[in-house]
Amino acid sequence: MSTATTALPAATWAVDPVHSTAGFAIKYMVSTFKADFAKVDATLDTTDDTPKLTGSVDPASIQVKDENFHAHLQGPDFFDTENHPAITFESTDFRTDGDELVVDGHLTIKGETRPIQARGTVVDAFEDPFGGTRVGLQLEAVVDRTHFGVTWNNPLPKGGLALADDVRLVVDLQLVKA
Repeated sequence: MSTATTALPAATWAVDPVHSTAGFAIKYMVSTFKADFAKVDATLDTTDDTPKLTGSVDPASIQVKDENFHAHLQGPDFFDTENHPAITFESTDFRTDGDELVVDGHLTIKGETRPIQARGTVVDAFEDPFGGTRVGLQLEAVVDRTHFGVTWNNPLPKGGLALADDVRLVVDLQLVKA
């Protein structure tokens, strides 16, 4: 782990899509449902005093085990991919709090942009076996999905709702010096 703003060499870093993941976890009835997106993009620019992280996922690339559920997630009840083909993030601040990396920024889902704060770790730059230089970022944030227009739910027979509002976002990025 590093101090984020001092240990990262000045460079532009591009995502290694094979070794990077972005996904979420949400309480659904009696357990936690988790899913990842197959198409992840991110860039980290450390050439200025405050590093800048931008990223996106293609919501149509969500990986679930049922094609009917996949289709439902693409519709207006969830991601509305026909009108909103990307979920995006752009950082506004990048700093450390003790040993923890803190990244503030704006998340956009279904055309709704809201401020969020992600926390996690940064792995110092290192030389990979292929002659490149890499850094790693692991970040998590919790957002209320209803703030982004994702309000679908299913009432339970004895009261309550099947789907929680809070969603844990999890991003694990390997970034390669461009």
